[in-house]
Amino acid sequence: MEKLVIEGGKPLSGAISIHGAKNAALPILAASIMAEGTVKIENVPDLSDIGVMLGILRSLGCKVELAGDTVIVNTNAVHQYHIPESLMSQMRSSIFLMGPLLARLGKVELYQPGGCAIGERKIDLHLKGLAALGVVIEDNGSRIVCTAKELVGADIVLDYPSVGATENIMMAAAMARGKTTLTNAAREPEIQDLQNFLNAMGARIIGAGTDTITIEGVPELVPCTYRIIPDRIVAGTIMIAAAVTRGSVTLNGVCPAHLTSAIHVLKRAGVQITIDGDIMYVCGSGRLKAVERIVTSPYPSFPTDLQSQIMVLLSLADGVSIVKETVFEGRFKHVDELSRMGADIRVDLNSAFIRGVPRLYGATVEATDLRAGAALVIAGLTAQGTTVIEQIHHIDRGYDRIELMLRSLGANILRTAPVVME
Repeated sequence: MEKLVIEGGKPLSGAISIHGAKNAALPILAASIMAEGTVKIENVPDLSDIGVMLGILRSLGCKVELAGDTVIVNTNAVHQYHIPESLMSQMRSSIFLMGPLLARLGKVELYQPGGCAIGERKIDLHLKGLAALGVVIEDNGSRIVCTAKELVGADIVLDYPSVGATENIMMAAAMARGKTTLTNAAREPEIQDLQNFLNAMGARIIGAGTDTITIEGVPELVPCTYRIIPDRIVAGTIMIAAAVTRGSVTLNGVCPAHLTSAIHVLKRAGVQITIDGDIMYVCGSGRLKAVERIVTSPYPSFPTDLQSQIMVLLSLADGVSIVKETVFEGRFKHVDELSRMGADIRVDLNSAFIRGVPRLYGATVEATDLRAGAALVIAGLTAQGTTVIEQIHHIDRGYDRIELMLRSLGANILRTAPVVME
């Protein structure tokens, strides 16, 4: 298996452009099958999860071409409603095909999705919302078959503002008869991006970014060309890496409004941040300070997807910080790995208590999930000595060649190929 090898201690310096958002690209790629014809999606990152989604689209009958960071999807021959279990087991976001296939073919057959092991992530809210639109669901625990002779708009209230459920319901409702009102919807920027993409294809959706989304169903959608928003989690990861390495980094092509909570926390920790349109300057030259309490919660609160990364920063800050995780109960697996590098972290239920230490030390550690892997990379960049990170396929799910991104900023980081035995 490939590994990342990092020689720590070099401040990051320079400028970097942030690639497209994984969590926007995946549902938008899924939604592309709702229009017959050729859809072009720009600024798509080269990630393993994107590769799985493109494989699913091909299995459904799509012709898929890649031209740089543009994905061209010809959906004319979509006829298959069965999503292979081998592909679904690799990625949770495969669940996004439910709404589009029901809208296009009136049927979808799939399995429980895979993905990072960060806690229980049921799809009950997806199924409940689709059922309200007239979908008949057969679920035997692993295989799920959904059928709908006709999708009909409805008033739907989510028990929890689930991003995936919000997006699946939006996609199905976009081609339902009548109006759908979705209350307690998730508010993430990626949902706004999906709304904008669907509207570019002729949908009539308003309210994304608020807790109430209204969808007026239309009989058909038409192909379009669309550009994905920048990835706020990748941007946040680079910002934290710049801060902990005492570096100075310019981030180009970002949307600062999507990072308000992260910017607030970093400033509280003593990081200097200047914003000029879609450019951010991050300087970590000052002494890092503890942040008394950070609570992860759905957008616009501090994102769970930056929790592990910010914990590295807090591990090097003066004083004691507390991080409370309210989204995924299994998202502290990186703590043991950081502790092996010298971090002083104690976990009690869903809260982590972090006492800052003067430095971290290189070690051989394992990426247990996507964001935990990103945190270990940040730790390796600032650690004294050599850090080796194993199981980096998790990192490749959300970062487009993270070692190349960081090397462009002066980091000493290499990807090692597996040794082939003769």
